[in-house]
Amino acid sequence: MDLSHHSDAFWDIFIGECIRLKAPLYRRLTEGVRDDAELRAMAAQAKPGQPMANMLFAAVHYLLLRGAQHPLRSHYATLGPVEAFGDPFPLFRDFCLSHGEEISALIVSRVTNTNEVGRSALLYAGFSVLASRAEAPLHLIEIGPSAGLNMFWDRYAYRFFQDGVALRAGGEDATPVIDMEVSGGMPPLGPPPDIGVRLGLERDPVDLSLETDRDWLRALIWPDHPGRFRRLEAALAATRNVHPDIRKGDALDLIGGAMANMPRSGTLCVFHTMATYQFSREDREALDALLTIAGLRRPVWRLSMEWHEGDYPLMLTRYRDGFMEPQCLAHCDPHGRSMVWRS
Repeated sequence: MDLSHHSDAFWDIFIGECIRLKAPLYRRLTEGVRDDAELRAMAAQAKPGQPMANMLFAAVHYLLLRGAQHPLRSHYATLGPVEAFGDPFPLFRDFCLSHGEEISALIVSRVTNTNEVGRSALLYAGFSVLASRAEAPLHLIEIGPSAGLNMFWDRYAYRFFQDGVALRAGGEDATPVIDMEVSGGMPPLGPPPDIGVRLGLERDPVDLSLETDRDWLRALIWPDHPGRFRRLEAALAATRNVHPDIRKGDALDLIGGAMANMPRSGTLCVFHTMATYQFSREDREALDALLTIAGLRRPVWRLSMEWHEGDYPLMLTRYRDGFMEPQCLAHCDPHGRSMVWRS
């Protein structure tokens, strides 16, 4: 997925994503921005590697969530019942031009560090496979954890639906309860595995003690998906007193030392969801090299779900003795709503 500022195809690609993800509001807004030079220039202020549409739309959503009054509000399901009719783009354009300085300030300073809690269902399924193959406890390093909500995937409750039948997993009486549709077979779900060390590596960590950072997380949720918004609210409430260990910095600079300092007993696993797609090809190759080198000292596992040529595969890879052994476990919806299980 080309996220560069110089990609003329970006807006058409994003329209395709809106169609696939059933987001009619953002589809219409994207169509409007694509044909509006002034708004395209505003979105292009995003940092290198940041998706322009996400940044522009999140900045607008953020201001609305924090109380900005405008008729555009009536089109956002995250702000209340949608009672508006007609084309939302003229209202969106008016809002952007009326709040240009505030929007630009957000676009140039923020990044798309979404913490999509629905992806924890994918992680639970993947780690269930790993737990059946590896020695407990699991020592976990997450690349790009944002606020760290998915670092605690084992503490949520899940309902995996197949043919209308729900299989429950995760913590009893836990919140949030995350639902997922499964086809192609059911993952080998068991009780939550034992977890040892949890560590996050994040260039732009979210400070959940700050209301502004919590609101930015909310703003990154698409208003077409109010269920995701409610799920995020439940996760924020459930982790209010949890303080994840997240180290600020470039993951490629930190991960070597982080892996070397993990306990020797148990199993080391690096995991990430929708994080390395923002890496350059060279950085992705460097990460593979670092994991391969670490695998010379001890087996290293990697659980990932990233965009790849229009697909979102859930991959479980073992690095051992200089070799990389990948396995595709499932094909996933990137927000964790469904997956086609393969393994």
